[in-house]
Amino acid sequence: MDNLKPEFRKKNMTNIRSKDTKIELKVRSALHKKGFRFRKNVKDLPGKPDIVLPKLKTIIFIDSCFWHKCPYHYKQPKSNIKYWKPKIERNVKRAKEVNKQLRNDGWNVIRIWEHSIKKNFDKCIESIINKIHKHS
Repeated sequence: MDNLKPEFRKKNMTNIRSKDTKIELKVRSALHKKGFRFRKNVKDLPGKPDIVLPKLKTIIFIDSCFWHKCPYHYKQPKSNIKYWKPKIERNVKRAKEVNKQLRNDGWNVIRIWEHSIKKNFDKCIESIINKIHKHS
């Protein structure tokens, strides 16, 4: 059962950011310090990627464990299941479709889980950079 009143739940959900999250800012800052130049939240590409490196034809998505159904950390909400289950499933399906479309268009697509960034930030940045160089 949801332990928040509807008005507080609504306020809570509206405060969840879809772009410029702390994790995104941290990743972008690290990549910028390493000399990478990018665009952010590009609306004219499928999935509105978090980070786009146009010259390297690489796209980076930072996926939230909740919104993208992390196999390790996702917990199905206990209330309003009829709403949440299909919504999360659509997110997962859409991510796969976006990956396929972008790869067909020649993009290198990198998806990073938020828990990976939180757990070992330096290793995660190193992994991103290796995947960028491997593709270019």
